[in-house]
Amino acid sequence: MTNPTLTTDPRPAYLAALDWVARLARAVPADRMADPTPCDDFDVRTLLAHLVTTLRRPAALATGTDPMAAPVVSDDVLDDPVSAYVDEAAALQAVWSGPDGEALLDRVARLPFGEVPARAALAVYLNETLVHGWDLAVATGQDPEADRELATTALAIAHAYLPAERRGGPVPFGPVVEHRPEAGPTERLANWSGRVSTGWVG
Repeated sequence: MTNPTLTTDPRPAYLAALDWVARLARAVPADRMADPTPCDDFDVRTLLAHLVTTLRRPAALATGTDPMAAPVVSDDVLDDPVSAYVDEAAALQAVWSGPDGEALLDRVARLPFGEVPARAALAVYLNETLVHGWDLAVATGQDPEADRELATTALAIAHAYLPAERRGGPVPFGPVVEHRPEAGPTERLANWSGRVSTGWVG
């Protein structure tokens, strides 16, 4: 998973990211659901429900329906967002694995900033999965660093498709935040995506 480009198959990294977030979700204590997260609009429960949406959008892409039709927060899973995430992540991995998943990579996908090949859309979803995984981990007292090679790969992809200058409007990311000298690659990815670490780590 080194030296990625936007023509690289993003599925190994993306599916590994789903595994990491599913592990984090399983470990969320039941009494932390109302806790705040680095996403100002979400507590832990609604962050998990948003993470379910980040599964439903690439699932829609695979079936040829509009990914952006899924709501920002999947309200139908708020009673048990952990089980929903774990179950739907496993189903999505099956969809995107193997030759059938490979055949989907050049399908056209609609994202907020335009139409792109599905392989580029999965790179966006990889970034979103890891950054929100970091959000979930720091909000619930878990290790916020994913596998170092995975996060380094995702950070390189983010540098390629998400320039520092293109933020706001249809590109739903805040300005780059300067990372701490000791920050690991997952935290640096979160910072590159506009997330502030202060008060959450260190």
